[in-house]
Amino acid sequence: MRFLQALIAFLALPGIVAFVLPAALTWSTAHGQIAHPLGAVPLLPGTAGLLWCARDFYVSGKGTLAPWAPPRHLVVIGLYRFSRNSMYVCVVLILLGWTALMPSAEMVFYTFAVVVAFHLRVVLGEEPWLARTHGDAWTRYAARVRRWL
Repeated sequence: MRFLQALIAFLALPGIVAFVLPAALTWSTAHGQIAHPLGAVPLLPGTAGLLWCARDFYVSGKGTLAPWAPPRHLVVIGLYRFSRNSMYVCVVLILLGWTALMPSAEMVFYTFAVVVAFHLRVVLGEEPWLARTHGDAWTRYAARVRRWL
């Protein structure tokens, strides 16, 4: 059951934000024409990192990336050793890749809006929840690992 929740959460949340909406935006503005193939440079590692983070949430955290089934344990392994918000960083890399592959004003605006939304969600929602849920473990982790990079 948890695996199905993890899969649905992955497809519904970062799947839509990082792949479905950018594909629709770039297709409508660039008509599928790749302008800069080097956009794959951030897109591919961002995708690999996103999958790695989702796996760590499932295996180490015993939960999913979804707010309705969050990890039961604080995830501090893998990419989370370098950034407290590795999954968000990976999604931003993916969006920067899309923006470089098929640049458009809409994609630049979308990427900027997502970055702002992520920051607000982390600062106003997730970090206070993590502090309440994980107490001293969160405090020690937050003192040791930066919020973004």
